[in-house]
Amino acid sequence: MSATIAAPPTSLDEAVVQHAETALETIGRARDAIGSVIFGQREVVDLSLITILAGGHGLLVGVPGLAKTKLVETLGTVLGLDARRVQFTPDLMPSDILGTEVLDEGADRRRSFRFLKGPIFAQLLMADEINRASPRTQSALLQAMQEHHVSVAGERHDLPRPFHVLATQNPIEQEGTYPLPEAQLDRFLLQIDVGYPDRAAERRILLETTGSDDAKAAPVMTPDALQAAQRLVRRLPVGESVVDAILDLVRSARPDEGGGQVAGKLLWGPGPRASQSLMLAVRARALIDGRLAPSIDDVAALAEPVLKHRMALSFAARADGETIAGIVSRLAARLRA
Repeated sequence: MSATIAAPPTSLDEAVVQHAETALETIGRARDAIGSVIFGQREVVDLSLITILAGGHGLLVGVPGLAKTKLVETLGTVLGLDARRVQFTPDLMPSDILGTEVLDEGADRRRSFRFLKGPIFAQLLMADEINRASPRTQSALLQAMQEHHVSVAGERHDLPRPFHVLATQNPIEQEGTYPLPEAQLDRFLLQIDVGYPDRAAERRILLETTGSDDAKAAPVMTPDALQAAQRLVRRLPVGESVVDAILDLVRSARPDEGGGQVAGKLLWGPGPRASQSLMLAVRARALIDGRLAPSIDDVAALAEPVLKHRMALSFAARADGETIAGIVSRLAARLRA
């Protein structure tokens, strides 16, 4: 019995193209599977996929009842990830997330400590209403989100691969909440604002979610396939014009470098991690759209979700009615000029 073996690609470019075609078909099926459960939030779904394909973490911000929790659960199912949910509350402790050591006694009466893993040891962690936990508990995620391992009692414990945090936050109910510190906000690749669905989507929600049958998504990808797609994203070429656009945008959003557009309006702006996030995100957006290289339009489209949570308005700017979204929009418009 003989088998036909495909000839290896003759160049790296051909390898990227072949891999991209396979990844694109799989990603397309994943989008459709998520869309069969989450109605009227195509942009939110795409930004969530961009976050994960870029290997990052996402902060979902929206009022209650917009299917943020359902979206994260569906992403876990469709991408084949081991997903867990933690409901953040004021009394939640770091050990409730990371895990703890317990004292065991063996048959020989010798005692030793054994580490019990917490829910953070998952491939997709949903941090629901993250700003309801105390700063001490919020900080338990800092090391994990950046370094993909945690330290407990001086011992390092590696997290599964891939590892992603998708956190949710309610923007209107602030009583009993603790604002996320800037260091933690900076670790989120994108801030994804979840808005209300349009009338047609809400009509579909009414008809399809209040009957006897509950739509459920089916697995489309595996963790290995997802990691392969993440490696592909990092291999996609980025033109010099796009690199310059990323640098121009991020640097112009800093108080001391933005010129008249931001003079006196910002307390602080995005650091180099924002540039890194934007570089990865534009590659992932290009791949989702079936392109092998990002464009300046990708940079402009992702400017707000990448930069919004990494900037702060001055008191004078707030008094004048300025918003971060408005400033970022004006800075992004300059890229197309």
